[in-house]
Amino acid sequence: MKKITLALTAASLLATFATANEHEDKKHWDYGQNGPTHWGEFSKTCAKGHAQSPINIVPGKSVSIKPVYKLHLHEDIHTTAKVIDNGHSIKVTPKEGGTVEFHGEKFKLIQFHFHGKSEHTVNGKRYDMVVHLVHQNPKTKQLAVVAVFFEEGKNNPVLDNVLSGIGKEIRIDPQDLLPKDTQHYYHYIGSLTTPPCTENVQWYLLKQPAEASKEQIEAFRKYYVDNERPVQELYDRTIEAE
Repeated sequence: MKKITLALTAASLLATFATANEHEDKKHWDYGQNGPTHWGEFSKTCAKGHAQSPINIVPGKSVSIKPVYKLHLHEDIHTTAKVIDNGHSIKVTPKEGGTVEFHGEKFKLIQFHFHGKSEHTVNGKRYDMVVHLVHQNPKTKQLAVVAVFFEEGKNNPVLDNVLSGIGKEIRIDPQDLLPKDTQHYYHYIGSLTTPPCTENVQWYLLKQPAEASKEQIEAFRKYYVDNERPVQELYDRTIEAE
């Protein structure tokens, strides 16, 4: 009986050890040890895709936007939203989302999230912060992302609302995140900026930045200061401008 008990105990310990090892071996992407240079281990597209984001925008090399890709924003929706720290960024998921429209298709806002520094650069300049408003076509499931850059300036009430609401549900109107000028932007076809780095994402980057106070920028960066992917090769893609 003692031998049987010892054998069962040994087997139990081995099983526990194996389970622990399994959890230790299961890696997850991040911005540190398993950062962007390792993302090809999580998705081949991250390493081998030729339509990746973010990129460096060179205004002098852009072309006029095709009329069908002109952006129409309809983000003015008063709604409630859940705010979470998802381990990669501060993410806000509205109960009801507005829409953007181009090429005769509507894309519904499904979430927006913040990066402590902008991922895209313009003439090599990285902005102080950025919010990515992620939209999805309900029919095709294609994604369209509207990026709003932030520069240090006046206090932004919307950011105060988000920062004080982490882990809670807040009331918000996503349109309040947008700058006054939404008629001028860059457009190109890229990818998600995190694994699985899915391509065929329509990117719209508003030219006019919004403002955030120094204190707000520092507050966001207490959560995430380096959660940006390095710029990727443009290859043969065209950047359009309006």
